[in-house]
Amino acid sequence: MAPAVPTTMDRPHFIGIGGAGMSGIAKILAQRGAAVAGSDAKESATAEALRELGVTVHIGHAAEHLAADATCVVVSSAIRADNPELAAAAERGIPVVHRSDALARLMDGLRPIAVAGTHGKTTTTSMLAVSLDALGLGPSYAIGGDLNGPGTNALHGSGDIFVAEADESDRSFHKYAPEVAIILNVELDHHANYASMDEIYESFETFVGRVRPGGTLVVSADQAGARELTERVSGRHDIEIVTYGAAEDADVRVLKVTPRGLASEVTILLNGKMLTFAVSVPGSHYAHNAVAALAAGVALGIPAHNLASALGKFTGVGRRLQLKGEANGVQVIDSYAHHPTEMTADLEAIRGAAAGSRVLVVFQPHLFSRTQELGTEMGRSLTLADASVVLDIYPAREDPIPGITSALIIDAAGKAGADVRAEHDMAAIPDVIAGMARPGDLVLTMGAGDVTDLGPKILARLEN
Repeated sequence: MAPAVPTTMDRPHFIGIGGAGMSGIAKILAQRGAAVAGSDAKESATAEALRELGVTVHIGHAAEHLAADATCVVVSSAIRADNPELAAAAERGIPVVHRSDALARLMDGLRPIAVAGTHGKTTTTSMLAVSLDALGLGPSYAIGGDLNGPGTNALHGSGDIFVAEADESDRSFHKYAPEVAIILNVELDHHANYASMDEIYESFETFVGRVRPGGTLVVSADQAGARELTERVSGRHDIEIVTYGAAEDADVRVLKVTPRGLASEVTILLNGKMLTFAVSVPGSHYAHNAVAALAAGVALGIPAHNLASALGKFTGVGRRLQLKGEANGVQVIDSYAHHPTEMTADLEAIRGAAAGSRVLVVFQPHLFSRTQELGTEMGRSLTLADASVVLDIYPAREDPIPGITSALIIDAAGKAGADVRAEHDMAAIPDVIAGMARPGDLVLTMGAGDVTDLGPKILARLEN
């Protein structure tokens, strides 16, 4: 088992502790007995959950928030160099640890499963965490979203398996040394850090190179980028490569995915035997995520039929086609999709579950750089909706790029035949949707920014 707390991390200070990745590491360290502190820009349910674990959470960033006895400062790539707490750490000679290094240290002495890919990491990691826990294996996990069941994104478990998302956006997944690696797909994204697909492939090849000798790579047989990557790493003979998907040459072959409302049933062929199991989220892409999770568990030596049954315990993860509620016959669902491939997949999944009902979308683009590169494709994705409202770009960590606005997406959507309109005032959205929706409609709030906050407000307005 791993040591209770990694060296120098017994009194860590997290800058941006409320973030999905940062809060998970903070929770695990607190559960292992570290005296954790940190700061975040605003109050949140995550901040309160951390306080319940004994974590000191300051709101706002100021040098005085950094305790005199802090042993390290943990940061993510989103923290700017002029952050006052980061400056104070430099003045006082306190070690600065990147989030990925902190997570890598938490995996020491355990059997890590690292889930990588441009899309689907959070769902697949969650499926593994829930199914392994249902089997009594007590996994530790760090996930980029809250599980619907336990309602948390991280846990220090009693077993020897650690399941974690492996983030390619800033190449931080190069820090991990997994026993089992999953690669769901390989596409060009994170344009501020990658200039071409060649750079993406090189980055994923480095990640595969970190898989422990004797370990396993589980990789999609369907997605073009993943197949290309498999070809590039096929010369590595000290690991097993297991492919999955609908392709005829897949090692774990998906034979059929049957929609069951907001769920589905998947049938696979594994080692010459057919196996059918339920997936409690809609859409073929989520069913394939479940198959990847099953293949990874089998690589750890867990019987496939046990995993198939346990995967049925997964009830979803926050923001991944999460049903927020229903009012006056209108269902409101939240989607984290912010890349055209994700948008298309989630809209196709909802279309399959809608059974002829209208699908209305409130979309908030995420990042100026992503919109600059993929805005046209985002607009085309919105043709799958019956009507869409597009908000202004959520900047996150970026400064504006001259000339890059939501108009790029709206123009592309209109040219592709979509019914789309702009709305610059987020506060107006509940009224806008109330004026559009009628009983039987599905409303999808979509994007990686604060569009997620609109679900309850839309439901409240629909009720009135």
